Amino acid sequence: MTEPTQRRTAGDARVKADAVSTVVHQRNVPEAIRSLTLESPDYVDLFIATASGATDKTPEQWARATVEGVHPWARFVAWRVLCGLRLESRPSPDYLAGWRIADRGDSWIRMEASSWFMTAHIVFHVDEGHLSFATFVCYDKPMAALVWPAVSIIHRRAVPDLLRYAVKRINRSRC
Repeated sequence: MTEPTQRRTAGDARVKADAVSTVVHQRNVPEAIRSLTLESPDYVDLFIATASGATDKTPEQWARATVEGVHPWARFVAWRVLCGLRLESRPSPDYLAGWRIADRGDSWIRMEASSWFMTAHIVFHVDEGHLSFATFVCYDKPMAALVWPAVSIIHRRAVPDLLRYAVKRINRSRC
């Protein structure tokens, strides 16, 4: 299902399109995705975007299109300042936007980052017609239970726009 739109993305880029991907948020993460990450996370969410031909691109290509779609300033403030995540600053095949690529399979990729008070994993999973973006956060110190709930409000507002932008970006690259 698609819907007309003209909106700002989390990276503050203007998006104009005749149709964009539908993005659904859900808290229940399928076991196939949940089994790829932290055993007992304190926070879990999942966003699923419709993406025709999703399996034509690798999970890493989808992750790059999504995460690198965030404006560098927004990434710095959200990930480094608010969450205190220790991200790699130099380009490397083992990192994507500073997140360590921890593991991958044919249809998924898991990236990890941590701070002194929390550990975060993000998983991109691709299947026919869908791109899934799951977030898992473990509160390593009590401070995380104060910080992440507030940051997660921004996260839940930003991710649908990031996924829509990634679908549009990938579709444009196919032309």
